[in-house]
Amino acid sequence: MVKSTGLYQGDLNCQLTHGPSGKIIETDAPVDNQGRGLAFSPTDLTAASLASCMVTTMALVARKQLGFDLAGTRWEVAKEMSADAPRRIVRLTVLIRLSCPKAKDPAGLLEQAARNCPVWHSLHPAVEKVLALHWRD
Repeated sequence: MVKSTGLYQGDLNCQLTHGPSGKIIETDAPVDNQGRGLAFSPTDLTAASLASCMVTTMALVARKQLGFDLAGTRWEVAKEMSADAPRRIVRLTVLIRLSCPKAKDPAGLLEQAARNCPVWHSLHPAVEKVLALHWRD
């Protein structure tokens, strides 16, 4: 079990501390929800966590089953919020730009790994998850 702590700093800003490492990040409410948008919002972190988890899981498979490293792989994630109440994430679109050619993964193990990461399975089924992979030539 990993613990983290938090401190509400006022003005819709929170400070989060990762227990094991002591690393600190902040969240801030987005401008469209009465905030200043000075940092990731909590839902931004959810979106970023999905993409990071997908690539980390892919990297584990690449290392263990395919025998290479995914260093240099990049991603973008777009988060779409609901227009109605309650405010919630309705769609997360992840674009992963892999640092290797498709020929290194002919069986599609990396895409399968991405779609089976822990965050993917932890999100509510009503959240639409879209994945696009772009392979290096």
